[in-house]
Amino acid sequence: MSTIPKNVIREIIKENDFKNPGEIYAYLRDGFKDIIQEMLEAEMDVNLGYDKNDVKNKQTDNYRNGHTQKTVKSQYGEFDLSIPRDKNGEFEPKIVPKYKRDISGIEEKVISLYSRGMSTRDIHDQIKDIYGIELSAEMVSKITERIVPEIREWQNRPLDPIYPFVFMDAIHYKIRDNGSIVSKAAYVVLGVSSEGNKDILGIWIGESESSKFWLGVLNELKNRGVDDVLVFCVDGLTGLKEAISAAFPKSEIQRCIIHQLRNSFKYVSYKDSKAFSRDFKEVYTAASEELALEKLYQLKDKWGKQYPFAIRSWESNWDVLCPFFKYTEEVRKIIYTTNIIEGLHRQFRKVTKSKTVFPADSALEKMLYLASLNVMKKWTQRYKNWDRVLSQLMIMYEGRLEPYL
Repeated sequence: MSTIPKNVIREIIKENDFKNPGEIYAYLRDGFKDIIQEMLEAEMDVNLGYDKNDVKNKQTDNYRNGHTQKTVKSQYGEFDLSIPRDKNGEFEPKIVPKYKRDISGIEEKVISLYSRGMSTRDIHDQIKDIYGIELSAEMVSKITERIVPEIREWQNRPLDPIYPFVFMDAIHYKIRDNGSIVSKAAYVVLGVSSEGNKDILGIWIGESESSKFWLGVLNELKNRGVDDVLVFCVDGLTGLKEAISAAFPKSEIQRCIIHQLRNSFKYVSYKDSKAFSRDFKEVYTAASEELALEKLYQLKDKWGKQYPFAIRSWESNWDVLCPFFKYTEEVRKIIYTTNIIEGLHRQFRKVTKSKTVFPADSALEKMLYLASLNVMKKWTQRYKNWDRVLSQLMIMYEGRLEPYL
């Protein structure tokens, strides 16, 4: 939908006889300059209490005292403004503050609104309501493009040499690709540092999971400085187990207990779900692996014939479920679930809910990066009882943490 009536656009084209897009851009640039200039004049009117041509309503001994020339930078490039002056030197313009020569702050406002999931239409309306400036969807896209180099720098920044815990998961979106709409995943890697602080190590956009894909991600982490990871906490992502074993052969792989439970409950009828869940709790809260297996076999005797697939998934994945039972309560609370990364996904969904389809991978990448920055600002505290967690890990993984502390 055009923000300017078509008859007005036609009149502008007729009057200016544009020959190329550059002439159109110059026209818009000059129009932007004129708007800023008029806003400055309007500010002076408000400051003096009367319009320039309405001297009869003047109720002050202060008056206009010419202009000062000022060159400013904007999203339309550089141009000259005539800043109004008053005799008493009281005028303090807001639209172009004193000593400020870069008025492209509108871009920061656009990026801030974009990072909170606002649509280009909403951003247009917000900027128009506040500043009276028209910004098309294309202009919003161009403004957000300025963060692309920042994303590249962030995605390639050096990482810590060791992470006690690394969480890996995926969240899916619809993206337009070569004229078709396809489902792609944003693969998120989140690390817990040796100081107990959370950090998003990277986000990768891709179509399909495979050992080759995950190996590429893990090798990228290694190239950025990661020498060792004690425990990878993951869901049942295709090819991930094999890739971890190849890239970090000493690392423990822990399947998310909550994801495993959800997978089991898919096979259980609603009427039995509460009883089944209650019995299963005795498995994943067991004090040791031996006791957990004993409880699992008891569960199998009770429910196995009725829900064989629910039990079978635990048996077939036991090698990546059993590490959980050798840890203390403090460590179990951290690796019990990938909720840490699911919480991040909830924030992602909040800011992307207005987008049913992204026009390109880069559009999704920009929004997730900006959302990540907002989330990480809130991660100011390390894990509770981290000193005890670290002491346990140093005993269990002797000699692997000490060189980096």
